[in-house]
Amino acid sequence: MSALEGVKVVEFTSYVSGPYAGMLLADFGADVVKVEPPETGDPFRRWGEIDYNATFGSVNRNKKSVTIDLKSPEGHAQAQRLMDEADVVIENLRSGSLDRMKLGWDIMRVRNPRLIYCSITGFGDEGPYSQRPGYDTVGQAMGGLLSLLTDMEKPQPMGISLSDHLAGISASMGILAALNARHVTGRGQRVSTSLLESTISFLAENAARYFEDGGTPGRATRTHIAQVFAFTAKDGKGFVIHLSSPTKFWLSLLEVVDRQDFTKDPRFSDRKKRIANYTALCDELSTIFATKDRDHWIERLVAADVPAGPIHDLEGVFNDPQVKALNMIVKAPHPAGRGEVSLIRNSVRMSDTPPVIRTAAPRLGEHNETILKTSEL
Repeated sequence: MSALEGVKVVEFTSYVSGPYAGMLLADFGADVVKVEPPETGDPFRRWGEIDYNATFGSVNRNKKSVTIDLKSPEGHAQAQRLMDEADVVIENLRSGSLDRMKLGWDIMRVRNPRLIYCSITGFGDEGPYSQRPGYDTVGQAMGGLLSLLTDMEKPQPMGISLSDHLAGISASMGILAALNARHVTGRGQRVSTSLLESTISFLAENAARYFEDGGTPGRATRTHIAQVFAFTAKDGKGFVIHLSSPTKFWLSLLEVVDRQDFTKDPRFSDRKKRIANYTALCDELSTIFATKDRDHWIERLVAADVPAGPIHDLEGVFNDPQVKALNMIVKAPHPAGRGEVSLIRNSVRMSDTPPVIRTAAPRLGEHNETILKTSEL
């Protein structure tokens, strides 16, 4: 059996945060029905072929799709019926949207007292920003995450939707906790999070440092303290070293680069001095690492037990022998019958009830006949 076998989920979601939360539950065996607008569906469907594209497919596997016009009387009744039969509802519309459609928590909790109703917003349900549209990069920026990832003097957006995914993970954790609580109380509850809240919560280490000394951490703050370095080898390929705090890693690094004299250099003789003189140490090591190709250095660093690794692009990731050994790529039938699609498996391993990828993302309205006419998830 699956860990969430028998759990019925209805999601009114689009883009990333809500769909990702639903997909995580689906991986663990929940029956997830995605409610989409007729004809257009989730806007992510239009980022490629309407039946299937990588952007939409990456957060919507293992689901069923139905199309419902929530503004029509028939559509409202269909949605309400699905929610009456559900264990979990997930929505990431702008705050209050489903309330105005009379499909909000206050109404549905009366109709279905065991319902767990999860809302994901941009900025939360209250406060001066609650009605603003919230998208990933705005969440990264306003939540402080982007300040730790980019050069603030020349800021650049990130190439991954971090805040969206963090909100999806936070939502799924809240839902799982609420399901467990329901075993005790017999009652459902409302779960809510936002891009802003989940992003700020993710910054606990840097926030704690700010609370302690009042200094504002930046992109380089933790790299200095954790003794994290990135270098470019002679062949132009990048790699990283993370010395952390154990002295043995520092001493092993010096053996690799044949600079044991650094132990007597007043700039680098202890960890506090290495933190204070991070830039000078980085410059010294950069000069050395530029003399040989990356493979040479990685081989020597690994042999010396120094925490290090290449900076992979995705081609490098999926050609890495360790990644291959972990079987991170899973194949699923293409929903339009065009061979197979490749997906990344769930990162969790479970001995008895493992997460499983059963299907790729559904075609728009693929399950209208089987679900809307029977109202069975």
